[in-house]
Parts: sequence; C-alpha cells; structure tokens
Amino acid sequence: MQTQYPIDPRKNFPLPEEEILNLEPTEALAPLTNGKVIGGHTMPWGSNYTFLLWVTAGENQCVRAIYKPKEGEKPLRDFPAGTLYKREQAAYEVSKLLGWPNIPLTIIREGPYGVGSMQLYLDCDPRITYFDMRDDSPDGLFSLAVFDLLVNNADRKAGHCLLDGFKNIWSIDHGLTFHPAFKMRTVMMEYCGQEIPPTLIADMKNLKAYLNEDYKSLGLLISIEEIKALARRLDRIIENPIMPILDPNVNIPWPLV
Repeated sequence: MQTQYPIDPRKNFPLPEEEILNLEPTEALAPLTNGKVIGGHTMPWGSNYTFLLWVTAGENQCVRAIYKPKEGEKPLRDFPAGTLYKREQAAYEVSKLLGWPNIPLTIIREGPYGVGSMQLYLDCDPRITYFDMRDDSPDGLFSLAVFDLLVNNADRKAGHCLLDGFKNIWSIDHGLTFHPAFKMRTVMMEYCGQEIPPTLIADMKNLKAYLNEDYKSLGLLISIEEIKALARRLDRIIENPIMPILDPNVNIPWPLV
C-alpha cells in the first residue's frame, strides 16, 4: 500500500554529532533512564507532541528515543487528561509479562517538556506498515491483534506495526489503551472470528496468575478500575479464545495509517 511518503522521511532527519548506538534493551536502560538529552527534533506525524531525542550513552555517544510529554497530549473526551504517556509504559509492562508482542523499551522520565514516556527508537522504514506485512506474516501479526484485544487498543493504525532490518515485527503507539469500556479500533480486521492459538492462551493464563498475586506496578500507571477491566477481558479471552467480529464502520481508526 502506497504511503504519503514516496521518499523515506528518515533521510530528512537531522543527525547528532555524537555516534549513534543501537543497543539492546538491557544495555539501553541505563542511558535511557539517566542520560542527558543533548538534542533532537519533532517527528513529522502524530496527533500529540512527539519528539525523537538524542540521549547521551557514553563519551561522544548517544541513543535515540521517542519522547511523548504529558503536556503535549491533546485532550480527549473519552480518556482522562494527562494519562496517555502512562498507558504507553503500561502496555510495555504487560507485553513483557506475556512475552509478546515486541514493544520497544519504554520508561517514564523527565524530558525537555516535562515528564513523559521515553521509548527506545527503532530505526525502521515508516513507509512499511501492516498493509505491507499482512500477506507475508499473518502468524507473526496475530499476537499483535490479540494484544490489542487484551489491552483494549483504540488506535491500531497500520503505521503502528513496524518491521525492523531483521524482519522482526514491532508494536508501537499504545497511548489509547486500557479503557474500561470497549474502545477497540483496528485495521487488523483479517483476524476477526479466528481462534486464538493455545500458546498465546497459555501465556495469558500466566498473566492472570501474576495479576492475581501482584498488580501494584500496573496500579502506578493505570487506574484500579482499568486493572479490573483488564482482568475481566483476560478471563473472557481465556474462556472463549475467539477473536470477536468487529464492525468495519465503527471499530476502525482514522486515519488508517
């Protein structure tokens, strides 16, 4: 599917004088958390303020991160104001507990415009979206569709699925998640009515056991009501492991990409 960018928009991104490091999440955690922001630029897409920052990671070295400040969030009628950045990290934490899908390392920290989410930048061609992947990687994308159902993702655009240089599929942009009322909007309609693989159900049973024992870490990011709603969705999926039939006139985001 042709995107609005015939030329890779990354070619227009300014670059720092420092060497850019491409670190594994375990290596990137310390600089992402404690490094000094030395520059960056706005991103050419997104409805909320989004920046690609350069964060120090040693002498004359840096990592890149996507920064979404709380103060840059546009008010929404159906999500509490100033909570989207926390939902970004909550989605990341749930993905780590499940073991899927791939979401870049995400933390919360202070940045140039105050507190916000800081996510390790993935150097992927943004012109390659879900619409380009769905025929070649239907199984690899299924876990994203199931994850969206679980976290109640109200904004699964095609451009929120990324493909890295090793053909790994990544999921980004999870600010509109965890609402207690059903809000799911997605372009991934191909999975409607399909049975969820038993391996994913087994992982969700493990998540249920974890939530029964300890939900305090999530309680710092989303409300108790939203955690209870997450637990109810988890129970429903485990009891009836079939992807719901969605309404293509209602349950789709706009724009699609």
